[in-house]
Amino acid sequence: MNTKTKRRLVVVTGVIIVVLAVALAVIGSSGAAKTISVSDALGGANGGQRVQVSGNVVDNSFTTQDNVLTFSIYDPEGDQSQTLNVRYEGAASSTFGNGVTAICTGTLQDSGSDGVVLVASELVTKCPSKYESATDALAVSRLLEYGDDIVDTTVKVTGTVAEGTLTAAGQGDARFVVCDAEDASVQVPVDFDGALPETITDGTSVVITGSISADGSFVATDVAQEG
Repeated sequence: MNTKTKRRLVVVTGVIIVVLAVALAVIGSSGAAKTISVSDALGGANGGQRVQVSGNVVDNSFTTQDNVLTFSIYDPEGDQSQTLNVRYEGAASSTFGNGVTAICTGTLQDSGSDGVVLVASELVTKCPSKYESATDALAVSRLLEYGDDIVDTTVKVTGTVAEGTLTAAGQGDARFVVCDAEDASVQVPVDFDGALPETITDGTSVVITGSISADGSFVATDVAQEG
């Protein structure tokens, strides 16, 4: 290889390296999300940027229509009167519910009358594990034996989560179905809008506090893993 060819090779190699470096920088900057607070998101200085905002879901702020989940979040360590509206197209995990920590990544947009909205492309929810003893809790079969005598009476019930029944809050159906630990065919649908720990999955033994309604569903105020 002569000197001229070597020089050309060095120049070409240098150009390739520069092009790759620029391409990687562009890709990295477009994919990276800037972590900001709820207050910063509402400030308007980050409009159109890709950001990540974490906060707790405002109670009963969520609705689902045409596979689009809308809800509001607040900063539990900041001004809780400031809430950010979030719109997410896709299915939320079964942990999603009132008070759950939602990590939302997407783009901030000004929607006019609705103010700033975070249009999220990613949604991750976190809920700490919670355990409760099943002592004095009714089995599902025993709960049903009481019939109308126990309607709207606060009780604790223990059972297992029926396979394939877990859903996120706000879907319009039961949050999950709980089965009797001894007879899986004995079941009760559970209505619950709170956050579910990630450890609660199909077959998990749970302790539920709430009351059975006249329509046969169990309206829960608290759900914990048996332990």
